[in-house]
Amino acid sequence: MVASGLTRSTPFRLAVTFATFLIAAFLLSGLVVYQIVSAELNDRVDEDLQKTFSLLSAAYGKDDLEDLISSVSSYADLSVGNEQLFSLVGSDGQPLAGTSAIRGFVAPLGFSNVAAGSLGLGGDVAYRVYSGKIGPNKLSIAYSNDDTDELKQLVLSSFAWAMIIAAALAVSGGALLAARVQHRLNTIAQTMDEVSRGSLGSRIPLVGNRDDIDAVASQVNAALDRLVALMEGLRQVGFDIAHDLRTPLNRLRITLESALEKADTPEIIADLEEARSDIDKTTQTFDALLRIAQIEAGARKSRFQLLDLSEIVADIGEIYGEVAVDQNKTLVSRAEPGNMVHGDRELLVQLLANLVENALRHTPAGVAIKVSCQNLEGRKVIYVEDNGAGIPADEREKAFRRLYRLDASRSTPGSGLGLSMAKAIAELHGAHISLEDAEPGLRVTIVFTS
Repeated sequence: MVASGLTRSTPFRLAVTFATFLIAAFLLSGLVVYQIVSAELNDRVDEDLQKTFSLLSAAYGKDDLEDLISSVSSYADLSVGNEQLFSLVGSDGQPLAGTSAIRGFVAPLGFSNVAAGSLGLGGDVAYRVYSGKIGPNKLSIAYSNDDTDELKQLVLSSFAWAMIIAAALAVSGGALLAARVQHRLNTIAQTMDEVSRGSLGSRIPLVGNRDDIDAVASQVNAALDRLVALMEGLRQVGFDIAHDLRTPLNRLRITLESALEKADTPEIIADLEEARSDIDKTTQTFDALLRIAQIEAGARKSRFQLLDLSEIVADIGEIYGEVAVDQNKTLVSRAEPGNMVHGDRELLVQLLANLVENALRHTPAGVAIKVSCQNLEGRKVIYVEDNGAGIPADEREKAFRRLYRLDASRSTPGSGLGLSMAKAIAELHGAHISLEDAEPGLRVTIVFTS
């Protein structure tokens, strides 16, 4: 899967494109070099043929045919293995001297290429031939291209191997470079995914080479720092407002208590008691907001210890079992032993209590509620589910917002902070909480990854 993802990545495709252009450029330059070397070798052969012809021509004086015949015969006798061939023909077309294998051979004047078969020789060797006149006579000299062809073949094979090595280095180097770049991009993507899941403290690690990716990562980190500062400011404002309003609310409650003691008519007493109840609800809402802010700030992490989720699930089942029976509902708890996590027991009890109370508060009589805990491939998972009406799919994420209440639940008691606090507690413990369709009803899933 990793290799498949790499081959589809942009860095890998760019590396392959670069390697393709590099190989194409190497191939083109190699062909040009081969043509230049081949032309140079051919020119040297032609030069040698002309030099030999000039030396033999110099041996011919006026009407001194015998010296020419002797010189051509000497050259022919010194040639080994048909590497060099000579043919001297008189003006009447009769052979005068030369290599016995081609004695009497006549080639066109100038340079030409002749196959061994055309010379009456075996094999597939080609010859480079130069023919010219010495007086009334015609001298043809043929040099074998065997050595030249071998040298050309050596150059071509060397170039082929060099191209294979260069291609292998280009592809492997490109793949390595692409893998390194893709690893850094994956790190950026992972960091942004963590941020999107609420881990605002995550930052993109910098390599330190000050390249363009480091520059982008620095800008993203700076943007995240500003975002965290803004959110922290908003959280602090909310915290300060909730904290500062508690004092006047407490004073107002004391005033109402004093007024209740002095009230002498049932109507006034009823109104004062209702006002006191409203103040108590408002105070509870502010207390919940303050508690959520403290949880999100991580102030309770110092109290973390190793504990068993199974025991907490069992305690919740015992505490709320009778409450469910009183409401003509059933509550069943089931947990596998040994589901150990590091956490704050009081907060985790509060988490499950909020979820169970929501299920009891927002479901009709006859509903069955289940609380369970199990180990799934090393991850501890808690389920709280019921077979009630559930929550519409488009409102499940909104349900975690503070003070958000569904239209169907506005007539029931509550402040709309239960799920918000549950999410804050879950995230404090590195867990992910989600709402799902239990078909019918609602299932709350809490996955502890650490």
